[in-house]
Amino acid sequence: MYIIFGVTLTSVMGVTSIAPAFPSIGRALDVNTNQIGLLITFFTIPGIIFTPIFGILADRFNRKIILVPSLFLFGIAGTACALADTFQELLMFRVFQGIGSAALGVLNLTLIGDLYLGNDRATVMGYNGSVLSIGTALYPAIGGALAIIGWSYPFYLSLIALPVGLFALFSLQNEKEKNGLEIKFYLKEIKSALLSKTVLGLFLCMFFTFIILYGGYITFFTILLDEKFAKTSFAIGAILSSSSLVTAITSAQLGKLTARFNEQTLIKTAATLYFLIFLIIPSIDNIWFFAIPISLFGVAQGMNIPSILNLLTGYAPKEFRAAFLSVNWMVMRIGQALGPYLLGLVYLYVSLEGTFYFTALTGFLFMITSLVVLHGEIPSADAETSIAS
Repeated sequence: MYIIFGVTLTSVMGVTSIAPAFPSIGRALDVNTNQIGLLITFFTIPGIIFTPIFGILADRFNRKIILVPSLFLFGIAGTACALADTFQELLMFRVFQGIGSAALGVLNLTLIGDLYLGNDRATVMGYNGSVLSIGTALYPAIGGALAIIGWSYPFYLSLIALPVGLFALFSLQNEKEKNGLEIKFYLKEIKSALLSKTVLGLFLCMFFTFIILYGGYITFFTILLDEKFAKTSFAIGAILSSSSLVTAITSAQLGKLTARFNEQTLIKTAATLYFLIFLIIPSIDNIWFFAIPISLFGVAQGMNIPSILNLLTGYAPKEFRAAFLSVNWMVMRIGQALGPYLLGLVYLYVSLEGTFYFTALTGFLFMITSLVVLHGEIPSADAETSIAS
């Protein structure tokens, strides 16, 4: 479990630790505001390509053989970003760091799915979501503080991946047997599961979530704090951290929440909150008035992401769980890459305020999707109903 938590903390480091430094990076490397989001896009595109490949390999062989090299590549390439002399070099190293990151967010969830069932899985998924949120709370504050020293210093946080990789190399107890399914049957079963209406709906909900998170919140809410309120990198990091702390507290209660409400209800509630939050952000003129929407955003995140992941993790049989979840990770990466890019176009051709109305529209589409697709009980494919049996 400590290894899983370490992988989780590493998987969210690639963006949250450097987001408060975006304004500083732009000024230091002479990058236009509408282009700074490429630091997220170039980091996430490799995940779209490599995550399903790594997922299949993790199923066909084992989790550890993919996990350890990924951690080492993430740490080395992330550190190289700090040494870049131009924005083009920085983007190149971000691609390699993105390759290292591609499998991390899949394998931590896959290991949880391998080890836990039912409400226990929901509880552990909530704890893991809490750990993730603690990381996303601390990284912006730490990254913002380091950015005061210099724009490159937040990238040195990537070195944390190296001891996590060593810990996994020598301590992770992993199954050694290979997946015995024939590759045609294996791919056929994955396709059948992925084409489920409910699964497609969950993927779409996750896609909207990451458009909102990485486009509207992490990228352009950061820019809003810089341009409209002239906040320092450290102050921006502290503001982002406050929301993540609320997310951590909410995620830690997921086991209790799912015992009282089902995951579908939690997801629908979060979608409604996203819509309302970004609808009112452009009208706020006092920095202290952000306390309410930021806190509500944290609550929405704490209910939404762990609930979607818990449903997807339980739906996939162990024999192709890593590949199944890699498709979700790929969907997340697409949203993570498109969010800053699309909103960058809105910023360029409309206005900064327009980016938040676009984000609110995304929240509205998320809300409609959740109401139409997510209803009733979602069937589980836990170990006792696994395809192998």
